[in-house]
Amino acid sequence: MRKFPVVYMRGGTSKGCLFHREDLPEDSKEWDEIFLQVMGNPDPKQMDGMGGTVSSNNKIVIIWKSALPNVDIEYLVGQVIVGKKQVDYKSNCGNMTAAVPAYAVEEGMVPIVEPVTTVRMLNKNTDKYINVTVPIDPRTHTFAQEGDCHIAGIDGTAAELKVNFLDPAGAKTGKLLPTGKALDVLEIDGRKIEATILDVSNPLVLVRAEDVGLQGTELPAQVDADKEVSALLEKIRGAAAVKMGFARDLEDATAHSPAVPKVGFFTAPVSYTDIAGNQVDAGQMDLCARVISVFKCHKACPLTAASSIAVAAFVQGSIIEKTLGRQTEGRQAIRLGHPSGVMTVYPDLEVREEGNLDVKGVAVQRTARRIMDGTIYIRK
Repeated sequence: MRKFPVVYMRGGTSKGCLFHREDLPEDSKEWDEIFLQVMGNPDPKQMDGMGGTVSSNNKIVIIWKSALPNVDIEYLVGQVIVGKKQVDYKSNCGNMTAAVPAYAVEEGMVPIVEPVTTVRMLNKNTDKYINVTVPIDPRTHTFAQEGDCHIAGIDGTAAELKVNFLDPAGAKTGKLLPTGKALDVLEIDGRKIEATILDVSNPLVLVRAEDVGLQGTELPAQVDADKEVSALLEKIRGAAAVKMGFARDLEDATAHSPAVPKVGFFTAPVSYTDIAGNQVDAGQMDLCARVISVFKCHKACPLTAASSIAVAAFVQGSIIEKTLGRQTEGRQAIRLGHPSGVMTVYPDLEVREEGNLDVKGVAVQRTARRIMDGTIYIRK
């Protein structure tokens, strides 16, 4: 048996295994086989590993100290694809990004500043910078586990981590609008479906719920059980992947780019019951959205997808503006209704000439927690 030090953490509404890069083989070509065994792949039940059978619970994060100026930590996220012998490194995970600075503080990888330490990070999936404020417990002089911050989809409260994605536009494509358009028309099985394709932290293609035969209030199990709708959403995602240059065709997109882009659908604010059985009122949100992550409807909303949706709401001519109207002047936040409740996202935008947007940053409120640390064993 081989063994590796590991920390198992929740970051936002995702969780996974965090590794020091120095504890892994120097040759990164050996990593995939390790990570697949860590999660228990390719068994879709993942009985022989740490995986949680859905994409949000199958995250790998490799972390190391940075030698770059003004950067404390660099990290790479791996998305283990449930049921396959595949690890996807094409995209960052915004939720696990919240776990990285807490881990770095607890592991002594950054100097501690009380009462709040700002950890400056570089994500190597996207080569984008993220600053996260980490509250410090004055008794332990490390990450403050306790606090009064509640995020939708997580029971109880914890210390607030403010995750600020800096200059996040064009993370994978180099452009806020990879096709050069605020509104695209995708031809799917003889149908024309309007969509906005944008890249903020990670690429996303966004369509109206009604255009794919949904109300927008469905819970993940309902979406996943509708095979016809799931197939249509995957075709939409694949068509966007082809337009952005991530795949040759729809089949290639499914096989080799399952995590990029993500696909989401939205509707106007509407009341619904979330996955915990709680009532979410229309007045609590600015729009209601669902996001598909690696073929399954996410139980909350991926942070990177939330960043894209929030920015799309301000893009002139986007499908959100066309459907819900222009955002009121002075608005600084977008409230997203999702399967676990409501998330507030704070885009920092500047309007340039001809209405083009300069996305200076997108901030979100998250929490994180160390669940377990120790040694993980895999077969040689």
